[in-house]
Amino acid sequence: MSKRKRWTLLGTLTVVLLCGGAAIFGFSKPSLTTFADPDGTKMKFKTEGTSFLLYGEDEQWKEMFVKGVNLGATVPGYFPGELPATEEDYLRWFKQIDEMGANVIRLYTVHNPVFYSAIVKYNEDKGEDPLYFMQGIWSPEEQLIEQQDAYADNIHQMFKDEIRKVVAAVYGDVTVESKHGASSGKYKTNAGKYLMAWHVGTEWDPAMVKNTNAKHKDITLHKGTYFSAAEDASPFESWLAGLLDYTATEEQKYGWQHPITFTNWVTTDVLEHPGEPLFEEDMVSVDAKHVEPVNWDAGYFASYHVYPYYPDFFRTDKTLQTIPDGQGDFNTYKAYLRKLKAEFTDMPIMVTEYGVPSSTGISHHGPSGRNQGGHDEEEQGKIDVSLTQDIYDEGYSGAILFMWQDEWFKKTWNTMPFEIPADRRSYWLNVLTNEKMFGVLAMQPGKEEMLTIDGNLSDWDELPEGEMTAWQGDIPGVKAMQITHDEAYLYIGMELDKAFDPKKSKLYIGADTIEGGEQPVHELAGRTITGGDLETIIELGKDNESQVKIAPSYDFHKRLYGKDGYWMLPEEDDGKEDNEKSQNKDDSFNSWKLGISLLMNPPDTRFTHPFVEETVGNLKRGSSNPEAQDFNSLTAWQYQGKVVEMRIPWMLLGFSDPSSLQVIDYSPIEDRRTFKTATIESIRLLPWIVEQQSNGQTGEVLDLQNTASYTWEPWETVEYSERLKKSYYAMQEFFTKTPDIQDKK
Repeated sequence: MSKRKRWTLLGTLTVVLLCGGAAIFGFSKPSLTTFADPDGTKMKFKTEGTSFLLYGEDEQWKEMFVKGVNLGATVPGYFPGELPATEEDYLRWFKQIDEMGANVIRLYTVHNPVFYSAIVKYNEDKGEDPLYFMQGIWSPEEQLIEQQDAYADNIHQMFKDEIRKVVAAVYGDVTVESKHGASSGKYKTNAGKYLMAWHVGTEWDPAMVKNTNAKHKDITLHKGTYFSAAEDASPFESWLAGLLDYTATEEQKYGWQHPITFTNWVTTDVLEHPGEPLFEEDMVSVDAKHVEPVNWDAGYFASYHVYPYYPDFFRTDKTLQTIPDGQGDFNTYKAYLRKLKAEFTDMPIMVTEYGVPSSTGISHHGPSGRNQGGHDEEEQGKIDVSLTQDIYDEGYSGAILFMWQDEWFKKTWNTMPFEIPADRRSYWLNVLTNEKMFGVLAMQPGKEEMLTIDGNLSDWDELPEGEMTAWQGDIPGVKAMQITHDEAYLYIGMELDKAFDPKKSKLYIGADTIEGGEQPVHELAGRTITGGDLETIIELGKDNESQVKIAPSYDFHKRLYGKDGYWMLPEEDDGKEDNEKSQNKDDSFNSWKLGISLLMNPPDTRFTHPFVEETVGNLKRGSSNPEAQDFNSLTAWQYQGKVVEMRIPWMLLGFSDPSSLQVIDYSPIEDRRTFKTATIESIRLLPWIVEQQSNGQTGEVLDLQNTASYTWEPWETVEYSERLKKSYYAMQEFFTKTPDIQDKK
């Protein structure tokens, strides 16, 4: 044997020995233990009684508590269906979610192939501790609502096509042609072993369910291979049984079984709510018990989306006011969970959506301050943890938080009328729209990391050339002003002639965006404005005084809910604040408000439900630096010495879409509901200072044409950065101390 051959053989033997040693000493890639039926069908999860079970590395089934987050498919600047997330995005998010203590990610719909290859790549070295995913299958939601009949041929076929596509995508066995608004590509990666469960459908429209049941009351109940409708199932529930059966049939082709559930929510739950004013919120039930697994060993569970503020019965139903919250109110969320859990005595139940947003805007009130919005990140975290604790304490099998990331494209009922055009929502962050800010991962606007609101303007010097406008005028008390913007805010930095003291003076900045407007006589304190009028004013003083106000004739809230719109505001008040009624009606601008709940009366509702509104123009003082002691994620302004710095949400200044320089105009609203917009050239900002003890007799004249004018180029792409919110760390503390495997001994 030649020397070369001997060395080659020796090298080969060395590699073999090293590989064997690696296997012996644990250096090979860890594997994932799975259970196999006698016929070879694999399982990692199953349900048994009221428990959700995991097959462990000791080859034993153990009860599990599912801890997770819902994951969307978009980033700022994109809409659903565009699916722009990259492998780098997914791998970064997976690590952060894993470190938060979650064991599952829930998807609402099939993502692009990169998600499935990324989850497999992430889990390669995780062995028995991978990050799982729960795969949602989106229903033909728009068609269901439009046609009001689940059995319509086109709907049923669309849903089955989607099920077949999603199952094949998870197992890496399909190529999906490109289609606008949907995922596509070559799905080659088999991610089935990291799947936890199937989550079929979306929240069901109650009118559609009721109509489906009425139209098909004589239909033959579905009896399938893997799932069947129970004898007391409604036609809609039988329809669902057929779709779950089809999902199981499609998965069985790949030699796997996973637990299956269908999406449900409080609106179509199995309980009666005598304290709910709206008939449609208690119109019909969709009962998971009326669908039965037949030969599906992986099992089946119930899942609900449950928020503490919607529907209104969480506030109005006295039958839920049974558990004191320790703060003088009732924990109606916990009481509801207890009632709902009692209905499911032989199957597991999970809450697969819950949470509150960290937004300036609010759209629903909840007991114990668990509102839909109006929370800073720290409050968001405390509430999210308390909700998770309630879910855990009431014996649910899982809690999947809504949401992982903020989603700029989202909409909320009480700001939708003002976000025009609607197809540009994703290009800017409206912090008054709470739905955009449910995430524990902040999707921050472009200058969030660059500019810190703290009363120090030194960071403004780092702004790129051309991104800041400076102004120096001759207004008494004001030395200079500088202005910039990003996707969420208009930023203003001011230098005064002397140190600002809110106890002694107020700083006002009037904003003129469009022809029209008014003069805030009370706030001007004896001054007059020439060269135009104002739509809004920024008022900075004591903490309980600082806010954005809006001209009465321009007031969105007054126009939408007053006599020209829904006519829900008391006419005699005409949208005025209580503390303004003693003044001349035209003296002061109005506080900026949003409607929280509409006026409802019988016979349209069970009982009278008052109109509820909330002031959302209040400006919180603090620091926007997460590391600062006075950090508040809702911070709008701060001062130090002669410097006052602020960031003002676009909508508070009248903007319907800052990315295209559009503002709400003064024209009458159409159909008592619809606003019109105008494209502007610039915004003019007019500052003045009023002494707290002023007698209002200055006689000073302020010229709008000689003050700061700011404009910008429209944008079609956005800049953003990511940051883990304070709420992330609160959830991390809870999730990491709550074990995955439950010891029920």
